[in-house]
Parts: sequence; structure tokens; C-alpha cells
Amino acid sequence: MTQTTALNIIPLFVVIPLTGSFLISILGRRFKALPDLLGFFATLGSLLAAIAAVWAINSYGTLVYSVGAWKAPIGIAMVLDGLSVFMLVVVNLIASAVCVFSINYMEHYTSKWKFYTLFLLMVAGMNGVVITGDIFNLFVFLEIASVASYALVAFGTEKHELEAAFKYAVMGTVASLFILLGIVFLYSFTSTLNMADMASVLAGGKSANIILMVSVLFLMGFGFKSALVPFHAWLPDAHPSAPAPISAMLSGVLIKSLGIYALIRIFYNIFGITAEISSILMFLGALSMVIGVFLAIGQWDLKRLLAYHSISQIGYVILGLGLGTPLGILGGLFHLFNHSVFKSLLFLNSGAIEYETGTRQLKEMGGLIHKMPVTGTTNLIASMAIAGIPPFNGFFSKLIIIIAVVQAQRYGYAFWAVLASVLTLASFLKVMKYAFFGELKKKWEKIQGVPAFMKISMISLAIICVIGGVLIIPTAREMFLDRAVDVISNGSNYASVVLKAIM
Repeated sequence: MTQTTALNIIPLFVVIPLTGSFLISILGRRFKALPDLLGFFATLGSLLAAIAAVWAINSYGTLVYSVGAWKAPIGIAMVLDGLSVFMLVVVNLIASAVCVFSINYMEHYTSKWKFYTLFLLMVAGMNGVVITGDIFNLFVFLEIASVASYALVAFGTEKHELEAAFKYAVMGTVASLFILLGIVFLYSFTSTLNMADMASVLAGGKSANIILMVSVLFLMGFGFKSALVPFHAWLPDAHPSAPAPISAMLSGVLIKSLGIYALIRIFYNIFGITAEISSILMFLGALSMVIGVFLAIGQWDLKRLLAYHSISQIGYVILGLGLGTPLGILGGLFHLFNHSVFKSLLFLNSGAIEYETGTRQLKEMGGLIHKMPVTGTTNLIASMAIAGIPPFNGFFSKLIIIIAVVQAQRYGYAFWAVLASVLTLASFLKVMKYAFFGELKKKWEKIQGVPAFMKISMISLAIICVIGGVLIIPTAREMFLDRAVDVISNGSNYASVVLKAIM
């Protein structure tokens, strides 16, 4: 692959899903099988492009694509570096698995073509947020993904779904307003929207006051998108109300690409991390970690329980990234990847249960592993992964975060991380006991198990949960994780690296 070919891969992350969405919106209602086919090939194409992008940055380093041949900072730039490639793999891997699951699952719903149109629009928005080098276009792509997600939460059109979507949309709009205000203030001070150019201007000094004010706005705005405590109130309603594939996308990748990625990119690569911001991020991470798991452990609605665990697990990610040490950042990114896999799998498992039984209440289930062995086994694997039980992937990332925190002599945070993991295990033992183990209730004797495509998706993600720990092996880590860690650790170098690549 030449460098020119590698550069031309970058816009494909937006072009492929947008083209798929456009074609499905026009042709989907006429040809019944077309939405499934286009949805699958669009997500698969994006995943293959992401894998090719890993090879490209390992060969050529940071790549910058100038949109319309207008060089940044005057024109719009798309940037491919270690962090963006890492996020592209995560987003498109989960999108591909969810799309396969949806082939059978969305038969329960009408207007499948509308679902895939919105789904691919959301994927295009997330990919756009990750690759853009322009802060206003980051906001535009963020809104594309957000608006699509508002509609998808309400896709079932039941009363509780519409209520949750309305609440999510209102609170999401307020968060977007904070983000837009922050961008306006930054633009008024720096006279540029290119993030690398903006970083070089802010590094010139005399910007402490503007950075402080904008940091508060971004913490509230992106804190909401990340579902960090205390900005989490929308998530426990929105995630359970959405169809299972969308719940998997929201918890698996949306809160990470629109929230965590944007937060880390801005605070590390544009502003430059400070001890104060680092302490705030660590505190919010620990708060989310503990409050999320305490709220989850008492839930009997399976999807609501999983939603609260999303808040808790995001706390681990922010704790590691907020710590700011190379080991902490490695643990945070590794847990981001792992959480995307096992949390998406858990939501797909919950969808499989609801698909067969029509209920999300744990007390109404029981003995389902006898009729749904694939769902039961994959749910057990994902439960052990999220609880941090070896040898599953969640164990390695949690262990790295805890070791990093101990090395930094933040022993209190290490204690809360261990406690949250123990309570997570207790919570998922309850799920396995009430949903899958024990005697099969008579009313479930006639269920058959879920269709093939749903099984394929769940088994694929379960395999990653089992073997995901190999990413910590030096060769794999250097190609994938270490590149992203370097971008964050050397945050102040972002401007010079990108501006050099433009030239």
C-alpha cells in the first residue's frame, strides 16, 4: 500500500456508511433483503478499512487528508493517528457484530430500512468524530450521531421508549449547547478551527483563562456524552428502552466515541493536561465506578442493570486515562476496547432473552440455559469478563489500571477499583443465577433458541472476550495499543506532528 492509497482510506470511514444509509433510504422499502445486505457490507467495509488503517499508520505514521485539496488550517483536515485508528477499529468492529445480530432481531420491528438508515448514519457520525481534525466538524459529526441515536432509542414507539428518547434528546441538546459554546469561545480566541493549529496558538501562553472557562463547558458537555456521574441521568432510561442492537451500540461505542474520545483528544492534545484536570477526571472516574455499580446491584430489569454497569465501567476507563501515566493510559484504552466488546455482548444477550421470552425481568426467568445454551454460555463469558475474572480480557485491563494507580501512590482509588470489581462479580452472579441457572420454568419449555445470525454475532464477541488478553503481548500491543498511548502521552506534540504531516 502506497502512502497515497493510505491517505485515500481516511474519507472512506464517512463515505461508506453515508452511502449505505443513502441507498437504503431510497431503495430499502422496495427490496426487502437490501437493507440487511447494504448494512452488513457497509459495516464490514468500514471494519476492513480500519484494519488497513492500522497497517497504514504503522508504516507511515500520522496521516492527514485535506478535504477538497484545501490545505489545513484554512481547509478541513481529517487526521489518522494512533488514537483515531484505535477508536475506528473499536467502533467498526462492534458495528459489524451488531449489524449481523440485527438481521434476525429487527424482524420484530417494522420498517427495517428505516433502522438501517439511522444505524449507518450513527456509524458515519461516530467515525467522523474520530477522524476529523477540525473542532467544528467534530461538533457536526457528533450531532449527526446524536440525532440518529435519539431516533433509534424511540424506534419501538412504545410509551416508555418515546419518553426515554425525549429525555435523552432534551438533555443531549443541552450538552451539545455547552460544547458549541466552548468551541465558539475557543474560535474567538484562536481564530482557527483546526485542532492542531488551535493547540499551537494556545501553547503560546496568555490562554489560561480561556482554557479554564472552556474546560468547564467541555467537562459538562462531553461528561454527559460519556455518561459520567453526575451527568449520567439520561443513560439508565435511554439504553434499556432502545432495541438491543442499539443498546449495544450506545453502551459499546457511542458514549466512548462522542464522549471519552473527544474529552481525551481535547484535554490532552489541544489544551495539554494539567494536574487539576487530571485530578478532576480521576475523581469523576472513581465516582462513576462506585455509584454505577451500587445502583446496578439492586436492579431486577436486566437491561437497566447493564446500563448502570456501563456507568461503572466507564469510570475505570476515565480513571486510567485521567491518571495520565503511560501505564494508566494503556490500561484505560485497553479497558475501553474490552468494555466495548463484553458490554455489547451482554446487551445482545439481553436482546436474545427478550426475543425469546418477551421479558427483561430477572425474577420471571430461570433455567434458560437449558433452552438457550449459546446465549447462556456467551453471557457467562461476558459476565466473567466484565467482573475481571482471569483469563478473560477484562481481567488484564482492570489489573493494569489498578497497578498504575498503585504505582502513582493513589491507594484510595485502587481500593475503590477493587471494591467495584467485587460488586460487579456479585451483580453478574445474580444475573446468571436468576436468568440461566436453576429449574426451567414451565412457561419457557417451548422456546427454541435464537436464530443463526444472532448466535454468530454473540459467539464472535465471546471469542474476543476469551482471547482479547493477547493484545497485551508486546507485538500486538506495539501495533495497536501503544500507538494510541503515545498520542495521548505526548499530547503536546500533536500540533507539530499534524502540522508537519499537512506540509
